[in-house]
Amino acid sequence: MKNILSLLMVAVFAFSNAQEKESSNRFFYELTFKPKKDSTKLDKVITVLDITNKDRSVYQDYTVISQDSITKVEIEAMQKAGVYKDLSKSLKTPKFSARIHKYYPGMKIEYIDKVANGMTPVNIAYTEDLKFKWKISNEKQKIGEYNTQKATTDFGGRKWTAWFSTDLPFPDGPYKFWGLPGLIVKIEDDAKNYSWILQGNKKVDDYKEFSYMETLAQATGGKPKDLTREKFEKTFSDFKKDPFASVRPMMNQAMLSQPVPGTDGTVGDLIKKQEKMYKDFYNANDNPIEATYNKTSAAVIEK
Repeated sequence: MKNILSLLMVAVFAFSNAQEKESSNRFFYELTFKPKKDSTKLDKVITVLDITNKDRSVYQDYTVISQDSITKVEIEAMQKAGVYKDLSKSLKTPKFSARIHKYYPGMKIEYIDKVANGMTPVNIAYTEDLKFKWKISNEKQKIGEYNTQKATTDFGGRKWTAWFSTDLPFPDGPYKFWGLPGLIVKIEDDAKNYSWILQGNKKVDDYKEFSYMETLAQATGGKPKDLTREKFEKTFSDFKKDPFASVRPMMNQAMLSQPVPGTDGTVGDLIKKQEKMYKDFYNANDNPIEATYNKTSAAVIEK
């Protein structure tokens, strides 16, 4: 009897642990966007919206996730060999570094990005109770396999047209968009600076929000520092102008002259290269999704 009870307890414990595992419905959106205001050139990237079983959704660039297994192999090889390897030559840089959480059912939005504190990446965030004034029309359209309906709204200084589907019973969408009676299948602004379209979806049984590299860099460690939107914008703007402002006072000439194992350069050379990469990354886009933002907003769906 004791053995039977022990087996039952093990089974219950295993079942409870399995129940705690996070899974997600992953929706893939192709984002076509115009990164430079004074150019007609368009760029494309795959982004993902993970609607999890933990009452939240996570939106982010898919680039880092798609390279996770390659990154893991490369980093483990470096650790084993004890030498540094420049992964920028073999891995793509994501177009967008931010991650957006929406917490169900109230849909409070948390916007997270990274800045450097010394040589360590630090998450900073702002939260907002963002509501959209959607105007739903009777116009309908078939997009891919989904029957969709049109809705419009103003947000971030742009006018947006969305097509949502009640076939997908999630009041969610890419980026910060939400609040329609079905998942947003397509959304774009009237000048087509930004346009998302759903390309597919799949079930992810063992969902992990952070990549292998992010976990190693302790990007998951601790809660992001929550700032006001104004303070966030100021902090991030200062970081983009001078990514290593917090590092420079801590580095003397002797430290900067230290060679980096596995390379022909020094610590100073590495910092200069990373600083250029940061600046190139941020200078590549001067046409943000939110051209402006409102400090307050009201919620209503008009029909």
